[in-house]
Amino acid sequence: MVNYRTSEAEAYDVVDEIEAAGGSAIALQADVCEYDEVSAMRDRVHKVFGPIDVLVNNAGVTVDCKFENMTCEDWDRVMDVNLGGVFNATKVFYDDLKEADRGRLINISSVVGQQGNFGQANYAATKSGLFGFTRTIALELARHRTTANCVAPGFTQTDMFDDVGEEIQDKICQRIPLNRFAEVDDITGIVRFLASDESDYMTGQVLGVNGGMEW
Repeated sequence: MVNYRTSEAEAYDVVDEIEAAGGSAIALQADVCEYDEVSAMRDRVHKVFGPIDVLVNNAGVTVDCKFENMTCEDWDRVMDVNLGGVFNATKVFYDDLKEADRGRLINISSVVGQQGNFGQANYAATKSGLFGFTRTIALELARHRTTANCVAPGFTQTDMFDDVGEEIQDKICQRIPLNRFAEVDDITGIVRFLASDESDYMTGQVLGVNGGMEW
């Protein structure tokens, strides 16, 4: 199942890729900030596929500005999506993961949660919060043989990062030992590994995929 809020065309592109690879998929619209919408999405997934055994929490937004200029609305918007959305999706699908044979919970965080970043106090707080959330859920799910891990990508070439000015991008790239930004495939390969049987003895971990950036 591919979830989207507004990016319908992109979601169906992902569905097409999955089906072209021999899989089955559907795209479902839901705002992860709204518990009732996520719950309804789960019900639809159950009707089509039955219970899930892998959940990837990947929804995220940024509202960037210096903290002194940050409003309560700026703070709450990022918290609602980046942490509230993870709570809602994990809560709704928790029983599926608990009852699965070797279920997988994979949360997408960020190097910003490890290092902080100028103008991103709200975003950094949410991505750092995912570390503690993931490790706690890992402990609680371990007796059910379900793992929970976190991927912390570095600066990745996505639509979100395209909004960053070229001058700032150049400065960021100078901090990356591999001297390039991550491609989406750099991240998805790690996610596939964590969803596979090969990661069966890994849980509660944060995997940095950041080109060698220290923290």
